[in-house]
Amino acid sequence: MDYISSDTNVWIDYTVINKQDLPFRLSITYLMSIDALNDELLSPSGIKEKLLSLGLQPTELTESEFYYAINMAKLNPRLSKYDCSALSIAKHRGLVLLTGDGRLRKTAMNEGILVMGTIGLLDKLYDENKISSKEYVECLYLLKKANGMEVRLPMDELDKRLNMFDL
Repeated sequence: MDYISSDTNVWIDYTVINKQDLPFRLSITYLMSIDALNDELLSPSGIKEKLLSLGLQPTELTESEFYYAINMAKLNPRLSKYDCSALSIAKHRGLVLLTGDGRLRKTAMNEGILVMGTIGLLDKLYDENKISSKEYVECLYLLKKANGMEVRLPMDELDKRLNMFDL
C-alpha cells in the first residue's frame, strides 16, 4: 500500500462533485495532519467525518517534521501552517504530496517532492481501471461545471481529457 500526504483542497474538489469516495478505490492511504483535519476541513458540513469514515488517516507530525514545517512557513509566508505540515510529512516520509494549491505545488517541486492534484488523482483512478470511462468523463464534466467557483483547476487540462472521448 502506498501513502500520500494530503492537503485539504483536493478533498474539497471531490466533495463539491459528490465523489469523495472515488480516491479511496486506489490502494493508497491518505495522511493528513491532525491540525489541518480539525481546523481546515470544516466546510462543507460533514466533510471531515465522511473522509475519516472512508479511510483518511489523521497524522501527528514528528519533531523533525514539526520544525521543518515551521522553517518552511518562515521561508514561504504565503503558505499556511497546514500547507507546510502536508509538505513536511511528504518530504520527511518520502511521499507524494496531494494538493491543488499552486504555491504549495511550486514549493514542493523545489523541495524535490512529487506532487499530484485533483486531475492527476482522477487520471490514476482511470488508468488503474478503478473507475470506468463513463465515471471518468462524468467527473471531468462535473469538475468543469464547478470550475471557477469552489473548484479551481486548469480548464485546458480538463478540456484536453474530455477531448479524448468521442462525445
